[in-house]
Amino acid sequence: MTSGRSIAVDIMSGDESPRSRIYATIEASIHYPNHHFLLVGDQSFITDTLLLSEYRYQANLHIVHADTVIPMGQVPTQALRRKEHSSMWLALQTVVDQKASACVSAGNTGALVSISRHLLKMHPHFDRPALTSEIKTPNGSILLLDLGANVDCTATHLYQFAQLGSAMAATQQNILYPRIALLNIGEENIKGNEQVKQANLLLKENQQLNYVGYIEGHEIFSGSADVVVCDGFVGNIALKTGEGVAKLIQTELAQSLNNTCYRRLLSWLFNPVLQKLEQRINPSYHNGAQLLGLQGIVIKSHGNADQHSFLSAIETAIHTCEPVTQHHFVDTLKQLN
Repeated sequence: MTSGRSIAVDIMSGDESPRSRIYATIEASIHYPNHHFLLVGDQSFITDTLLLSEYRYQANLHIVHADTVIPMGQVPTQALRRKEHSSMWLALQTVVDQKASACVSAGNTGALVSISRHLLKMHPHFDRPALTSEIKTPNGSILLLDLGANVDCTATHLYQFAQLGSAMAATQQNILYPRIALLNIGEENIKGNEQVKQANLLLKENQQLNYVGYIEGHEIFSGSADVVVCDGFVGNIALKTGEGVAKLIQTELAQSLNNTCYRRLLSWLFNPVLQKLEQRINPSYHNGAQLLGLQGIVIKSHGNADQHSFLSAIETAIHTCEPVTQHHFVDTLKQLN
């Protein structure tokens, strides 16, 4: 195996059955034959599932045995102290040992953040990793962070998230001067809590950042910023609210187009357009958020991700771990300090 083409997959962690994550990894091994995939979990369970799979066993699949799994409800400090033999820990350890270029897990977010910080360490001058993902807009996409890794943040943390987001937008989206905005309850300087107000001042002082000021919730999808910064409590609610609205639109549209024979005919005629719309708004097509700021690539999947959605998270890891992109990200990050 070459470390530049290996993805470690935490098979056992998550709300859904581990089988769906195994099947997703098998799919990835077929679609990306030049990459290697480490299935980290109970060896006998993984082996039995592979033998029962409808797919032919792929040579680029490798099993890393793990004795235990971190429960979704376990306190992060307990996971950090007692779970060295868990599938999550060992998947992250493969990145530390350079046996894999990225780790994908659908497990306990708090545990993933704590163990990732412990094993992989942070980039210099950064305190906490931030979960970030691309959010689709009419004109492309924006980066929203933090999405739930840090419920309580200081102004300094928000300032650092802005630096991380700016570097990511510059390197992965090829935006020369990414526009950065702080998510707030209004655009006026008097609005917001003390952390947001202080972060606003810090961002204004850094001339290396293209800071455009406050942005409100309804403007997230407008494309008026390239990076939107908030704490993990607000970001997680914003993300899941957006996903809920997307599912509502899908449901309402499907019901409306099936009301009459005429509408069903229209649905058939416009099926290519409807499929394209679904791919843009369906959250399962965009699963996978990066823990940004770590000295290694960690992708967090939704805990309840099905096979298709978890495959999307694996693909996010594949596209993120390109060596040229990572070197550019680190260099850009240094320039912003």
